[in-house]
Amino acid sequence: MTNDMAGDGADSKRLLGRLGAGALAFGAMAALTSKTAKAASAPTSDIDVLNFALNLEYLEAEYYVRAVTGLGLSSFTTSDGSATLTNNSPNLVTAPPTTLVPFQTPAIGYWAEKIANDELSHVRFLIEGIPYYGGTAVVEPNIDLMTSFNTLAQQAGLIPVGSPVGTFNPFASELDFMIGAYIFEDVGVTAYAGAAGALQNPDIISYSASILAVEAMHAGLIRSYLSEIGGGKVTNAISALRQLVSNVQDNGTDLSGTTDSSGAPGNPFNFVNTDYNGQVFRRTPQQVLNVVYGAPGTGVTQGGFFPTGMTGAVTST
Repeated sequence: MTNDMAGDGADSKRLLGRLGAGALAFGAMAALTSKTAKAASAPTSDIDVLNFALNLEYLEAEYYVRAVTGLGLSSFTTSDGSATLTNNSPNLVTAPPTTLVPFQTPAIGYWAEKIANDELSHVRFLIEGIPYYGGTAVVEPNIDLMTSFNTLAQQAGLIPVGSPVGTFNPFASELDFMIGAYIFEDVGVTAYAGAAGALQNPDIISYSASILAVEAMHAGLIRSYLSEIGGGKVTNAISALRQLVSNVQDNGTDLSGTTDSSGAPGNPFNFVNTDYNGQVFRRTPQQVLNVVYGAPGTGVTQGGFFPTGMTGAVTST
């Protein structure tokens, strides 16, 4: 198979051509937001944090597993085979009729399979680990993998406002898949980093740090690939939108034309999303919800990828 994703290939030009004026407007608005996370109410227990993380892992796993197998989490079981990974919930996942991504590049297909396996393992680990620490794992919430992506793409200026659902389909090609993955992975990294301060049990802190490290590796891979093929404008637009709704700084993959705190010029190959101290940006659970619900402000309880909200104790921005 040939790699159609080279920087001068047709798909790369199509990616660059997607970006409209809307993204520039969002970028300008996002630049006015604070670069520091605002204080927000923290989860009340370690179990709350783990269940909040489980909601995000349900979302990521549904996305990646469907991309590489065409099947959802209801087709997979816990380690002992006694229950499905949906925790026997009456969940509804809204997704295109066909989600099996037509991968053309062997490396991208492998990356997708590896990430899917990791996300499956994260779901299993949390479902089986939460009861060990005296809690009850939350059931999978309703998840939207269609309208959510289309709306985000419009808000970021990747497709025209008013485009019908399906205009941006992250399962349509390996390039679309990587753009969709970019939306998820950075948010997961900031979520685990932001929630770390709320944890008390040293074992849980260690396990969460291990998951954070894996999510960061996923994010770095995706960011590196998209920057290499010239996707800076698209990633910058998505990052600007995430910054706008959550009020936390978020850098895309193209930092050319910018300077860091020491005055050094940025470059178009930004594979890490870090501050001037070389630390990943952190989001409170409420700020993470702003991103996955697709709306700024407080009091938002549903929307975006979670049309009826998350499950558990932390469900409102």
